[in-house]
This record gives sequence, structure tokens and C-alpha cells, in this order.
Amino acid sequence: MSDTPAENVKPSFRSDVTVELVKHTAGDSDVLWAARVSTAGEQSLDELSKDPERSKGLINYLMRDRHGSPFEHNSMTFFISAPIFVFREFMRHRVGWSYNEESGRYRRLEPVFYIPDEERKLVQEGRPGKYVFVEGTRAQQELTGRVMEDAYLHAYEAYHEMLEAGVAREVARAVLPVGLYSSMYATCNARSLMHFLGLRTQHEDATVPSFPQREIEMVGEKMEQHWAKLMPLTYAAFNANGRVAP
Repeated sequence: MSDTPAENVKPSFRSDVTVELVKHTAGDSDVLWAARVSTAGEQSLDELSKDPERSKGLINYLMRDRHGSPFEHNSMTFFISAPIFVFREFMRHRVGWSYNEESGRYRRLEPVFYIPDEERKLVQEGRPGKYVFVEGTRAQQELTGRVMEDAYLHAYEAYHEMLEAGVAREVARAVLPVGLYSSMYATCNARSLMHFLGLRTQHEDATVPSFPQREIEMVGEKMEQHWAKLMPLTYAAFNANGRVAP
């Protein structure tokens, strides 16, 4: 892949994240045939041709009593665009996940940077372990946008200067901030996704409170929307049982 000349690329600023469902083999019936093999053996394959709605009680039982392995026999691959700091939090989730991210060693990174919008709460109040985020003032919002934009532009100019001088990409990228956007493929199964959602989203049905950073929660919410359409019975059981991964 050839680099795009930096002088032809204008820096841009975003406050969103995007999540695309690239491919999947995921449905509620996958939970059922995996669960029924313990008692039905090869006859469990009959679940592939049956309406999973008839067995939603079994799905709820598995979720409630935390029989987790039947929820692993499926796969979802997402293409995600988000700031680098989101991915560094994301990759703390290792069990049941696979990742491939774009590399600053092999391509010139595009100057696309994160600046929070007005809905992003800016001020943290309280001590560690017992704090809340509240709205920032107009002055704080303007300061945040101006300072972040200035820092991003300065960093990217330094990056471009080193590249133009022949410095290797893997060295020059060290000056770039974690607010730079990156992209990756993330593959998981329903069980690993439920664990992610339990930790990285806040929800009224959750029995265990979670305190995620808003930006990774935005990614989680978009992944959840895709998953809810693929496995509606499993999704309903997840919410009905406190959003705790089995």
C-alpha cells in the first residue's frame, strides 16, 4: 500500500465511533443444539431446522444458571473505527476475542482525531471509586476543543516532518496521540460479547453496576444493537437475568 502525500490530506475531527457487522454465524438455534447434545446426542442437530422460539425457556435457564459454554458456538466479526485509547481499553478483553488493527509500521496514519462533542460530560467529581461525571461549562468545552485540536495538529506536523526526512514510520508514530482514530476487526462469540457489555455499558437492567468510559461504551452500544438482531432470544435472556455473562 502506498502512502497518501500528507500535504494533500487535511486533518479532520470527529466525536463519533462506527461499528460495522462484517460477517457472522450467530443465531439463537446455535445455543440450543449446543446445549441439547448433552442429552440428545446427534439428535440435537434437529434444532437447526426448528423455530428457536419454542425453546426460549431453555435459553433463559442456561443464562439464569450460568451454563455458559452453549453461548460460545457462534461468531461475529465487527469492523470498528474509534480513537486509539478506546482500543487500548478494548484489548484488555482477551478471552473469546480476536483482533487485527491497522498498523502505523506499515502505513502512513491519517490525521483523523477525536474531540468530544457537547454531550460528553467533561468534569469528574468525587474520589477514586466513588465519582461521577457532570456537564462541563461552555468555557471548558471550548477550551477542550481548542487545546486538543492544537495538540493534534502540532503532533501530526512533527510526524509528517520525520516521515519527510526519511525516518521510519514505526519510529515517527511515537509522537502521535491516543486521540488519533484507528480501525480494527474484532471477532467474538455471544458469551465473550456479553462479558464485554456487562463491563463496558451502563444499563437499567444490570444487577452489577459498571462505570465505563463513555467512548468505549459508545462502541459497546453499537455492537449490542447488531447482536440483539442476530440473537433476540439470547439477548432478551441476558437482560432478564441482570446482564451478567453466563
